[in-house]
Amino acid sequence: MIRCITFDLDDTLWAVDPVITHANQTMFEWLTENAPAFTRLYQIKDLPQLRHAVLEEAPEIGHSVTLIRQAQLRHGLRAAGYTAEQVERLTEQAFSVFIQARQEVVFFEHARETLQALKDAGYQLGALSNGNADVQRVGLGDLFDFQFKADDVGQMKPHPLMFLQMLEHTGLRPEQVVHVGDNPEHDIQGAAALGIWTIWIDLSGAGTCAEATEQTDCLSRLPDLVEKIRQTAQRRVTL
Repeated sequence: MIRCITFDLDDTLWAVDPVITHANQTMFEWLTENAPAFTRLYQIKDLPQLRHAVLEEAPEIGHSVTLIRQAQLRHGLRAAGYTAEQVERLTEQAFSVFIQARQEVVFFEHARETLQALKDAGYQLGALSNGNADVQRVGLGDLFDFQFKADDVGQMKPHPLMFLQMLEHTGLRPEQVVHVGDNPEHDIQGAAALGIWTIWIDLSGAGTCAEATEQTDCLSRLPDLVEKIRQTAQRRVTL
């Protein structure tokens, strides 16, 4: 019996690129006013260069977009000539500005209504994300029962750890869970490797994912696909 539906967040329930673009712009506007030496030295286009630099210094933080972002800020602020005390204070403040803007998402069509329908059907809902969006702060706290993020888990999907922690948290077996996501490797392969049912979200409608149990180009179809999986799972149990 299917008991729980877990969701990826970025590019599954909203488009992430516009969100990150907005968050970066908001952070750089703040830095221009409060740490001008930083923005004289770096622009938004330099963030990949900073990411490469900090991951060379500390590859162990590669699972955490939050730790990477904070390390980028520290690295850039030190290079801009700020004192150690200033670096820590400005990093904390600039990241706070970034993470607040990062929660300002625009849901895909049917996203919230679909989550509500699944919740009303009695399913437990969970979020499993490699990013640092927070279901409470984006406005979905009333629908999700729990969330696991790579920041906290210590590994990014498709590593099994996040899925295993979810199973331990819910007390469910893999065959009692459906995972929904847009990334064929991180979401579909990662979940399927543990025996979790999967639904691939391909909003372009142009692709295929052989590993997925089901796939759809419209979030409104999720309740029907979950029901289809539920019936399949029930038949397997009774055989």
